[in-house]
Amino acid sequence: MRAPRRVEEGEVRGGEPDLMTIGELASRTGMSRKLIREFEGRGLIYSAGRSEAGYRLFDRSALWCVTVIGNLRSLGLTLKEIEQLAAVYLEQPSEPVGPHLAALLERAEQRIQRRLEELRILQERIAAFRAENAAVLTGADETRLLGDDPRRPSTRP
Repeated sequence: MRAPRRVEEGEVRGGEPDLMTIGELASRTGMSRKLIREFEGRGLIYSAGRSEAGYRLFDRSALWCVTVIGNLRSLGLTLKEIEQLAAVYLEQPSEPVGPHLAALLERAEQRIQRRLEELRILQERIAAFRAENAAVLTGADETRLLGDDPRRPSTRP
């Protein structure tokens, strides 16, 4: 991790503002401030220091990292998996990251398949419930669904 330095918000390098607050980083990436703080807490991004007012400031590398993290999350990777990938990428620069990403994508796809199966079973339960409880669902026989709920006044004559 880099040592924090005091910098000015909007510091310019090469004609473009080089540093941005967490709010600016959030608006440029579409990520929430809370999530960006989580990325920083997990060591996935680093602040470039703090402004005179004490705000965290981020540089273009943080913008790049947040964008990459967002892309990997959109493929179904968890933050823990992204941390694993980042560790390989940063700690073993001579090792290709592609095979590691392929393995993580396989795990993500397996999770998705399991979830799809769970949802298919849930959908079947809903269809069966609807078929077995048509009168309840039209409001004609609520006692069958709710029974004698002591919290509800009786509607029986």
